[in-house]
Amino acid sequence: MTTPQDYVQEKAAASGSSFYYAFLFLPPPRRAAITAFYAFCREVDDVVDEVRDPGVAATKLAWWQAEVGRAFDGQPTHPAMQALMPWAGEFGIEARQLLAVIEGCQMDLTQTRYLDFAALEKYCHLVAGVVGEVSARIFGQTDSATTAYAGKLGLAMQLTNIIRDVGEDARRDRIYLPVNELQRFDVKAHEILKGQYSERFTALMRFQAERAQRCYDEALALLPAADRRSQKPGLMMASIYRTLLAEIERDGFHVLHQRIALTPLRKLWLAWKMQALGRF
Repeated sequence: MTTPQDYVQEKAAASGSSFYYAFLFLPPPRRAAITAFYAFCREVDDVVDEVRDPGVAATKLAWWQAEVGRAFDGQPTHPAMQALMPWAGEFGIEARQLLAVIEGCQMDLTQTRYLDFAALEKYCHLVAGVVGEVSARIFGQTDSATTAYAGKLGLAMQLTNIIRDVGEDARRDRIYLPVNELQRFDVKAHEILKGQYSERFTALMRFQAERAQRCYDEALALLPAADRRSQKPGLMMASIYRTLLAEIERDGFHVLHQRIALTPLRKLWLAWKMQALGRF
């Protein structure tokens, strides 16, 4: 019989995500907590990405909202929540944080364009900034200032995801690149939807990448010295994501027809190197 712990472990390992490689270096209790939290995030994100009917997806996300309520009332029914709840008190995980992640996923059902970066940033906070803040607590945050670092790092990583997934998102009729920035670089939405490259598109993507890199720099500057050791898993993920961003740039931002990715071995090596060096 599969236990909730087995379920979340399989969910995390199957994803092949950069997060998984950073978790490997954590002590068992923190690894169990972050694996369960990551599985929850994957569950709600998969609703948006895998359920074709928006009405069915909305119903499933509403179920997850109710499940969060049940879980914090002591009656979780889903294995991801059953695995997560034993750690909620110890690591300060709150219902409002899980509901924020679900709210971000709900936005994907109703909003496929963002007028400007301020609007995009609000979305990124829900689906990534909050995830960073919860993760920082699980990793062992001791300084309240680390919350700002975690939120900014979440933004940087989500911006990297957006750059990587431009073509994949376009095939779902989603464009996360802000409309006013498309206009600034004279890139038409239909060009992205049709997978058409141009010098204008490359310039737009270079602008996006430079902003993501600034966010990484800003995040690292916000990390208090007292928490540098405890936040090493986040620094591992940042190293992996920045390497991915560099690969995308080296490839000329050819992200409309393919999904550029690092191999599992390279992700593991980058995580191990961060662990061995003890610094970013």
